[in-house]
Amino acid sequence: MSTSLPGTGSSRTLESSSGISPQAQRKYEEYAYVLDFTQRGKSTTVRGREGIIIQSLGEERLTLLELLGVQNMNFEVGERVYIGREGRDKVMSVLGRLEYNEISQSAKNELPSIVWKIVVANEKRFIDYVNMAQPLTPRVHALELIPGIGKTYMMTMIKERKRTRHKKV
Repeated sequence: MSTSLPGTGSSRTLESSSGISPQAQRKYEEYAYVLDFTQRGKSTTVRGREGIIIQSLGEERLTLLELLGVQNMNFEVGERVYIGREGRDKVMSVLGRLEYNEISQSAKNELPSIVWKIVVANEKRFIDYVNMAQPLTPRVHALELIPGIGKTYMMTMIKERKRTRHKKV
């Protein structure tokens, strides 16, 4: 049986071989947007990997990723590349996740415009999240996890969505 956990975007698979044992199923990014790349770089996540090192942002979960590009391929900042498990044409492998402080300054500069591009392209999903967000605990609401939203602004958003649902970004 497969169920989706609200607000997490993750799913769990329940197996009943000898009772019920929950097993977390990982979700992977299918597409990523190029934030920055180095033609002859060294990986910061996997020792010994060299080549076209790409810093990117995943489309589904907004994960910062380090990719290894296929040699002799051209990349552009802002380009959407396929990074799923099968049939990659420009990306050799996903090397790992990056922290914000590990990405280059030019990648940090590109980040707001790429996030905006992803939000606009998936507007309904993000609006639904804001409209459906619920408290996680008695003291913490899911909206507070969004950077820049504190308790006061969160309460304003909740009062406003009770009057009328948010419709646009």
